[in-house]
Amino acid sequence: MVTFLHAADIHLDSPLRNLATREGAPVELIRNATRRAFENLVQLAVDEKVDFLLLAGDLYDGAWRDFNTGLFFIEKMRRLKEAGIRVFLISGNHDAASRITRALRLPDNVVHFSSRRARTIELEDLNVAIHGQSYAKRAVTADLAKDYPPPVQGMVNIGLLHTALAGRDGHEPYAPCTPGELADKGYDYWALGHVHQREIVDKDPWIVFAGNLQGRHIRETGPRG
Repeated sequence: MVTFLHAADIHLDSPLRNLATREGAPVELIRNATRRAFENLVQLAVDEKVDFLLLAGDLYDGAWRDFNTGLFFIEKMRRLKEAGIRVFLISGNHDAASRITRALRLPDNVVHFSSRRARTIELEDLNVAIHGQSYAKRAVTADLAKDYPPPVQGMVNIGLLHTALAGRDGHEPYAPCTPGELADKGYDYWALGHVHQREIVDKDPWIVFAGNLQGRHIRETGPRG
C-alpha cells in the first residue's frame, strides 16, 4: 500500500503576527515555532516510513534574504533522502518569487514543479502519478487546474495545487476552481494548499486542504497540519 503525507503553508521562519506586542509572550520559543513544526513533520514521515511527502505551496514566506532558512530546509530534505523518502513540492503565492527557491540546489529526492506548465511525474515503482504546477507570480488569477494533464491510466493519480477553490474567507481567490471541476479531472486525490484551516472538501475523489502546520496569529487556533 502506498503511504504519503500531505502538508502545506509551512511559512518557514515567518514572524508570528503581533508577537512582540504581547506582554509576557515567550518570544524566542514562539519565533522558532515554524521550524519545530516542520521538524515534527519530517520526523513523522521517517517514523511512519511513508513513500513520499507532498508540500502544496508556501514553503517560504516571501523573498527572504536569510539563506539560513533555505539551508534548514535542505538539511531536512537530506534527512528524508537518507530515509528513502521522496518529496514533491509546488510554490504558492507567498514563495512564488522566493530567491531561496531559485538559488539553492535541492537534493535529488526532491522535485520542485515548474511554474511554466503543469507536468506529471510517474513513480512506476509505486504505480503513482503526481501532477503539479507552481505559481510564477504572487497573484495567480487563472484556473491552473484546467490545464493539468489527464490522469495516467492504471495509476493512482494525485494533483498538487495551491488554490482557494471557489473562495475561502480570509484568503485571496487565487487559482480559482470548483470541487466539481477538480473531480472531473479524474484524479484520486487532490492535495491542496493556500487555506490555513484543515478541511476535507470531498471524499470521492479526495479533495483536501492540509491546513498550515503552525498558526501564524492568535486567530489561527485548533489542530494544525
